[in-house]
Amino acid sequence: MLMTEKVIKIEKNISNVLFWICFFVTLLAIFMNLLEFFSRGEFPTSKIGLFYVGVLAIYSLHKEALRFLEHTHENNGRKNGELFVYLWLIMVAGLYLINFLTKNHYTVADNGEKLLSLVNVSYTALEVGGVFILARILKLTMIRLSHKI
Repeated sequence: MLMTEKVIKIEKNISNVLFWICFFVTLLAIFMNLLEFFSRGEFPTSKIGLFYVGVLAIYSLHKEALRFLEHTHENNGRKNGELFVYLWLIMVAGLYLINFLTKNHYTVADNGEKLLSLVNVSYTALEVGGVFILARILKLTMIRLSHKI
């Protein structure tokens, strides 16, 4: 086995582990954000957003680096990373709809205090989208560079 093939095999294993870590942290972040939203302030702010986006960035950047190493840039159907983005965006849109239909029940406490869970989960969803876009830009840049060489 060539050295490059060994490196690619190792990196694929790392990518697989990173995917499952990211998957677990995604479920945890979603659970914590939903619990915070539907509890209307009974639970503290999860504060997991920055950590989650960091884990997602690590997974995404490693995945794109592996693709560059393998010289494969084609996108054969939907990829796992895209599902994270779609899940977050659909979930947050649903939470906005629920809040709207309940006349701000989940963004205003009974005492009139503003609840920030919807704002916080919105930031996380937009950051997830940002990681996705940055990874796509990196991928397109690598494709462009590899075709010039």
